[in-house]
Amino acid sequence: MKKYLSLVTFTHTIFAMPFAFIGFFLAVTTTNHTFEWQKLLMMVLCMVFARNSAMAFNRYLDRDIDAKNPRTQQRDIPAGRISARNALVFTLANCALFIGTTWFINPLCFYLSPVALLVVLGYSATKRFTALCHMVLGLGLSLAPIGAYLVVTGAFALTPIFFSLSVLCWVSGFDIIYALQDEDFDRSQSLHSIPAYLGKVRALNLSTLLHVFSAIFIMMPAVVTHVGFLYYIGIAFFCAMLIYQHLLVKPTDLSRVNFAFMTTNGIASVVFAVLFLLDRVWIR
Repeated sequence: MKKYLSLVTFTHTIFAMPFAFIGFFLAVTTTNHTFEWQKLLMMVLCMVFARNSAMAFNRYLDRDIDAKNPRTQQRDIPAGRISARNALVFTLANCALFIGTTWFINPLCFYLSPVALLVVLGYSATKRFTALCHMVLGLGLSLAPIGAYLVVTGAFALTPIFFSLSVLCWVSGFDIIYALQDEDFDRSQSLHSIPAYLGKVRALNLSTLLHVFSAIFIMMPAVVTHVGFLYYIGIAFFCAMLIYQHLLVKPTDLSRVNFAFMTTNGIASVVFAVLFLLDRVWIR
């Protein structure tokens, strides 16, 4: 189990899971649908199964690339801790569990489950043909708030879409920062990424622009639904974390990329989600 948790970098669940809780409790508190523990559990399971399948497939598909990259040579498959075959079996098992779980939620979630898997698994192939791979990753994680909202309601709405757009821009932006580490390697292997295509300076500028849009979209729910002061504190904190990570990383100094990527963004998502949930309790 420890090996498979390492394979899927389970700690990175901290990015999307808080926004799934936001989508779930947004639906509970703004519609006539009531809270159900069973639905909450199935939502969490869907998040875990979808992410497990996406990360395991990424490691499976990139195993030869990871073996060549000094930064990734110690990942589980190139290091020999997990075989490529077992990683693929693990991927397929989690895909089946994801689709099976959606069957018990509602018809819309079930019908859309293959589409969700196509997005989150398809990301792994995109670096081979487009520098927009970061946006595809952002799209995959942006399904969390919309998907969680659908678990409760079985219908689309505007407010969770704003959260999803914020996640899309946020994740795309910080993934560009993370990819700065592999700029030279990506070029040498003819792999596509924003840093390899634009260079460090312009890549960081694009990341900044994406994070500006993320901040704008995360403010929009306050326009279309009732929120309290804790939500505005959450916005301020989230935006401060966006600014902070850009202060940490410079084109000439990438020594704090991992801290900016994992710690800063992890704190941003968790604190914002907690303040959102407290705000929903407060205004009720």
